[in-house]
Amino acid sequence: MAENIFDLTNRVIIVTGGGHAIGRVYCEHLAKSGAKVVIAEIDGPAGVETAEAIANDGGTALAIETDVTDEAAVKNMVAETIGAYGQIDGIINNAAYLQKLTRKPFFEIDVDEWDKVMAVNLRGLFLCCREVYPQMKSQGRGRIVNISSGRALYGGPDRLHYTTSKLGVVGFTRALAREVGPVGITVNTVAPGFTMSQTQIELSDPAYIKAKESENRAIPRLEVPEDLIGAVSFLLSDAAAYITGQLLNVDGGHTMH
Repeated sequence: MAENIFDLTNRVIIVTGGGHAIGRVYCEHLAKSGAKVVIAEIDGPAGVETAEAIANDGGTALAIETDVTDEAAVKNMVAETIGAYGQIDGIINNAAYLQKLTRKPFFEIDVDEWDKVMAVNLRGLFLCCREVYPQMKSQGRGRIVNISSGRALYGGPDRLHYTTSKLGVVGFTRALAREVGPVGITVNTVAPGFTMSQTQIELSDPAYIKAKESENRAIPRLEVPEDLIGAVSFLLSDAAAYITGQLLNVDGGHTMH
């Protein structure tokens, strides 16, 4: 264990969906904290641009074009990571299918769209965890942080498939934590509230955002991506070595459990 239990220096951390929005914020902060960041991003150019920005700021990052629903692509991403850095200390399973989803009642959701959401948000999560497991097991340690959503906690309507998938993340986390705890791996979930990421801004009309501003929060402002940095960094660090199977809700006190 590091002398500074919050230290992430030289930790190799994979961030899926790390080339855009909240994922990019995770990558940039982790690199500033001294981690070696692997940007597993389906949008290849965005991943490369993020890696270059991190390098220009003095950090270390590797971009690997990765479709998390593709078993071969995930295997390749993990192999490239090990080949480049020789270890995997953590992964943030951040990739999610949201950007192309419009708000609509459940009976208007077609099967193809349902399957796509489940493929990215659950199959992708499963594949990434399965592939990093052997390396983490051989090291005797590893940190897995899965990203859910506040929608899963209060039953957010109008994107029922997305809400369903994100509650699935919580169950997955709890079951996996019990399976991998004996080999030194922790698995936790972070559930962001409505966050003003670039993706959310592009998806939401001004009236919807205005309505969100008036929601009851203990901290009376809208959430921004930077509000999530502390939670994920903590769970990736040695400071969280005895915390596993847990859900950390980061939404300014909108929902309390």
